[in-house]
This record gives sequence, structure tokens and C-alpha cells, in this order.
Amino acid sequence: MVIANHKNYPCVFIKKAVIFPTEKVPLVLEGKEALDTVRVAIEQEGLIIVAFQKNGEVGEMAVLGKIIQFWNLTVTIMGVIVEGRERVRIIKNFTQGNVNMAEAEIPVMEAPDKDSELIAEKVFENFKMMVQLEGIMPIFLVDEIQKNNLDPQTLSFVIGAAMKLNFKDKLEIFEMLETKKRLEMLLLLITKKIEILKTEKKIQTEVEKEINKTQKEYILRERMKAIEKELGISEEYKEFDELEKRIKKALMPEKIEAVALKELARLKAMPATSAETPYIRTYLDLLIELPWNIKEKSVIDFKRAKRILDNEHYGLEKVKERIIEYLAVQKLIKKKGQTTIMCFIGPPGTGKTSVGKSIARALGRKFHRLSLGGIRDEAEIRGHRRTYVGALPGRIIQGIKTVATKNPVFMLDEIDKIGQDFRGDPSAALLEVLDPEQNNSFSDHYLEVPFDLSEVFFITTANIIDSIPPTLRDRMEVIEFSSYTSAEKFSIATKFLIPRVLEANGLDKEELMFENQAIKKIIEKYTKEAGVRNLERKLSEIARKVAKKFVEKEKQFKISVKANELYRYLGPEDFQITMGNKKDEVGVSTGMAWTPAGGEIIFIEAVAYPGKGKLILTGQLRESTQDSARAALSYLRSVEDKFKLKSKDLEKLDIHVHVPGSLPKDGPSAGIAIATALASLLNRKKVRKEVALTGEITLSGKVLEVGGIKEKVIAAHRAGVKTIIMPRENEKHLHEVPSDIRKDLSFKFVSNMEEVFKNTFK
Repeated sequence: MVIANHKNYPCVFIKKAVIFPTEKVPLVLEGKEALDTVRVAIEQEGLIIVAFQKNGEVGEMAVLGKIIQFWNLTVTIMGVIVEGRERVRIIKNFTQGNVNMAEAEIPVMEAPDKDSELIAEKVFENFKMMVQLEGIMPIFLVDEIQKNNLDPQTLSFVIGAAMKLNFKDKLEIFEMLETKKRLEMLLLLITKKIEILKTEKKIQTEVEKEINKTQKEYILRERMKAIEKELGISEEYKEFDELEKRIKKALMPEKIEAVALKELARLKAMPATSAETPYIRTYLDLLIELPWNIKEKSVIDFKRAKRILDNEHYGLEKVKERIIEYLAVQKLIKKKGQTTIMCFIGPPGTGKTSVGKSIARALGRKFHRLSLGGIRDEAEIRGHRRTYVGALPGRIIQGIKTVATKNPVFMLDEIDKIGQDFRGDPSAALLEVLDPEQNNSFSDHYLEVPFDLSEVFFITTANIIDSIPPTLRDRMEVIEFSSYTSAEKFSIATKFLIPRVLEANGLDKEELMFENQAIKKIIEKYTKEAGVRNLERKLSEIARKVAKKFVEKEKQFKISVKANELYRYLGPEDFQITMGNKKDEVGVSTGMAWTPAGGEIIFIEAVAYPGKGKLILTGQLRESTQDSARAALSYLRSVEDKFKLKSKDLEKLDIHVHVPGSLPKDGPSAGIAIATALASLLNRKKVRKEVALTGEITLSGKVLEVGGIKEKVIAAHRAGVKTIIMPRENEKHLHEVPSDIRKDLSFKFVSNMEEVFKNTFK
């Protein structure tokens, strides 16, 4: 290989492009240096070196080109057309003033051997085949190559420039000094391209063949339809006629009927094998089956409604009264829609769902229950778009379709347990459903036409009101279902639960009887809940054991369950009267807590030991309860002289406040109970065990109003508490507590901690 003498040329650098010898390429150059370099090159016969940058570095091989045309685009941008002349090897780069220069040498290649000529022929033949298959590059390029009878090196440059290769492959071909290796690489790349093109051609041919076959089948099928229709023997047209009749009978609103008929026309025009056919059929079936104008004849009969509610539910007087008031308003205003949506809030097992069923029976309407617990996808309410595979209407529309009437009693259960994530917010979708001003044209994404929900009697249920989004809560009227007292549970058990349990277990009242004391003992010592579900489970457990005994002895006899025999059926007592096992102690007070399942009493313990003045809080205490403990300690430290508290050395002691049990404690209502336990610890006075406390404490020692009074009082009474201390502002809530419980308890109403301490220490 001979190398020509070194020579200096102006030099520019380009990225992601390669210029082969013989190739003409337009370039856009930017920057003062590049423009000055081009101008110098133009003055020196237009010769310029174009170097290629790869990964930020300039390659060793470049092309010596001639500028054959140039023009100024802006002050700093110039367009040029460069024709590649020779490959050069750059010795070094340098600058002269503001001009980039390169010292380069031109490698002179040896004459190609016979192998190179044979490979060149093969490359040309394959290139010609590739051009014919691809049909993109002009065929005259092949003719031009063949006419000029190019040598192997020039041929490799021309084909390398013509082929659509990535920058990496082009640069690799360009930089190869040996013509034979360059041709071999081109042959490999062209062969791969031919295989790809053949495969694509084969696929295209098969697709076109299938399309032609489908078109032919469609034409023949349509001709056959026309012939069968003329002869009156088309089953498919009979089916379409039947669909049209069903659409007319569905009594849809005029606009919706027009939509249904339009979809039917689309169905008729489609081949039976079309993928869209079953989707349209399913959609039409839904439109036909929805009760657009079908509703129950609902007559509001107050005597019947009151009788049904009284016969099926014991207690719940406030709830029943509100329902009767609602029915009275509906009868007077004679409107088809709801003025408000009722939301039943209360612990599990207090009769929320069964009251909804009773309302449906009282109104003579169908009942449908939809559980919303755990729903996170907005499409569960509004449905999916019909463009999605497996699309379905929302569960509201599905429920209406199931009951087949447009005015059912529709219960949305567990509305406080709706979630939200990236799939949307179901609670936001429910806003339209539960708003009487909007739900007369509810929009379901699958249905795509408005549906009138204004005549649906919506009832929602929840355990905790705080978990319901505020915007949704604003559309509903809350009706509280409070905890049952022991007396109420006894009446419910005798009137409702025992007959139901006997029937479910194949027994009757002549075969199994429960003595009153046994029922009371089950309520007090085997269950601990706000509702009656667990009570029903315990009664069912006894009934199953009796049924088993009947089957084993193959005869039936009368069994009366007594209180002292419960151990044989239910095992040891699950709960004890809490206060019976307690004694007056220092640093221990009795608090009261509200939970979603009713009320509980809690014991607050405080101890002190050598330390660094820390306050340690344990026992499932949430943030607001921890704040109450800190406020209580700060208050006591501020009044230590007034109450003669021994807190001078608190900086040397750690105080640990603990609330036993796994029940999470939230809210500030344990504030005065925590303060009492801490005061007892600091002045070494015992707290009366039979006194229970509830109330929020402030830093100045005031006692503020709290909630959940009825549940707390019932729980305290069940536990054997004798005296309850509560904020003076809560006295007005005592009317919610049954009178028989109020008679058994002594209530002390307080406004500040001084009054609290007067009634708690021995």
C-alpha cells in the first residue's frame, strides 16, 4: 500500500452521517468557526476534509471532498453540498486563527485481485435483487452502475452510500482499507436485507390473499342474503326482525331508540364473522333489557310501613321515625325523585341492611344491594368504554338490569370502604349517582346514553362517617344506628334470632328452648359487640350441638338450655364483668372509648422510674391521643403547687403511660382519664375503680365536649362501672341512653380538672 504525501486542508466535523467517495451530500454547518473554515476551503479550490465524530471523538479516517455549491442561510448558518473525492487518514488536527485545519494523507490502494472482482460481481447481483424487492431505491441506479463498469473499490463506495444502513455500519464500511473485506461486509448486509424483504413480501402476499378471500366471501354472503330474503327463508333476517321488534317493545325514549336502531343497522351491514358483531349484539341486548319505563306500583301505606318496621326490628325508634317522616314527605310532594339520600351509619350487626330490605317491603318495591367495599376502579361505577376488550356496564346499571325496574330500593353498602388509585376515584363517580339534581341523566361509559336514576330509592350504609369523602357525605342525610343495650339484645334474641336459628338448624321451639337467664348470660359473658351477629352465632352453635345429639341418638326430645349448662355448649366464658376483677390503684384510671363496633372501657396505666424526663406512650395510641397525653402532663406540671403534686424531680424521671389491649385509640376523649392517672401517680393517691372518665383536656385544665356518648355509657354499664364523669356540654346527649341504664349509673358533669379530681380520688 502506497501513501501519498502529507498535505493540510480545511476541516469540518459532522455527527451521525458518513460521506463516501463519489457521493454528493448536502450539509448544514453552524458556528463562526465552521463558516470561516468553509470560506477558506472555497478560496483554495473548494477542497475540504469532512471528519466523522463517533461518541464525541473524531475518527482516524475522513473524506476529502469538494464544495460544489454553498449558500448562506443566516449569519451563522451555511448550507453546502459536498462531493466526496478521496478517503484520507488524518495525521493531526490544528487551528489557524479561527479556521480548523487537518494534516492528512491519502492512502493509495493496491490493484484489486481476482477474488475481489468475483465478490464485487456477487455484491452487485444481490444489490440488484434487493432494489427490485424493496422498490424504494430507483432502478436507474442499478443501470448506471452496470453501464459504467465500476471497479470493486468504487463499487463498494457507491453501494455503501446507496444502502440504508445505520451510522455504525456505514462508518465501519468506510473505514475498512481492504476492498475485499469491505465487499464481504456489504455482501453480508445485503443478504440479510434480502431475507427480511422476502419474508415481508411473503407476509404481505398472504394478507392480501386473505383479504381478497374475505371480500369474496362477503360479496357471496350478501348475494345469498338477498336471494334468501327474496325467497323469505333468511334466518338471519328473521333474527334482525326479532331484534327490531324487541327494540320497539322496550319502550325506550325516542333518542335512545334511534341509537339502538342505528346499531342494528350497523349489525345488519356486517359479515357474521366480523369481530365486532358479538359486541354490538351484547350492547343491543343490554339496551333492550334495561327497564326504561318499567317500574313497580309503589303505594305509600303508613300503617303497613310502620307494621313491617315494628315487626321486623326491635328498638331503633329514632331510625323508624325518620323513615316514616321520609315516606310522609314523599307522599305529600308526589315527586318521582328523592329529595335526600339516607346514609345509615353504625357498627356492624345493628340492622342497617335489614332495615333497607324492610323499607323495600313497606314500599312494595324490589330490593338490590351493592357492596362497595374495596372498590378502587371508577369503571366499577361508570362502566368501561365499549372500545375496550371485555368492556362491561357499571355495577349501578347492572343492578338496575337485574331488578328489571327503574324504581327499586338500591342499597350501596359499605360506602366508607371505597378506595382510590391510578384507575380513578369511584367516590367521585358516585357523586352523580347520589345527587338528586343530576341522576336523572346518569351517564354510563358502556351505555353511552343517559339513564334516569331519579326514581331509584338510594340508601347507603357505613360503619364510620369520617371515612366517607366530604363531597359525597354532603349529598346524604346521616341516620345513626347506635349500639344495642343488653335489654335490647335480649328482646331481639327472643323475638327474632332464636326463631331464625331454630329454622336454620332444622329444629322447632318444642325441641329446643333457651331459658331467659341463659340468654342473658350469653349476651353478657359470651359476646361483646354493638350488634347481634355474634349473639346469633353463639345461639347457632348451641342449636348445632343439639341437632347433632338428635341425629346420634336417632330420636328427638325436648332440651331446655339453662344458664349453668352453657359451659357444655360454649366452653369457658369469653368475657368477664371487668370491674369485678379490679381494685383501687395508684396511677391507674378507667377511660371510655368509641369504636366502629360500639363502645369499650380502657384502663390507663402510668408509672415513673429514674430517667431523663421523657414521656413514653405505648398501647396503639394514635396521634391525637398522644397529643392529649402530652397536654395532660403539661397541665399537671403547671399546677403542681395547687394540687400538691410531687413533680419537682420530673427532670430525673421517665414517665411511661400505657393503655393495654390491641384496640387502636384515636381521638382526644381519653384526655381527662390520662390526666387522672398521671395525677394519681404524682400525688400517690388511689383512683376509684368504679369511676369511668371521658373528655378532652386543654392546657389550662378545661374539659371539652366529646362524641360517642351512648356507646361509651353502654360499654361502661356493661363493665360494671358505677359513676361516669363526662364534660358538662355532653349532658344534652344523655337522652340517647336508654332510661334503664341511666337509672343504674351516677353521672358527674365537669367543666375543669378540679371538678374531675374531686370525684376520682379516694
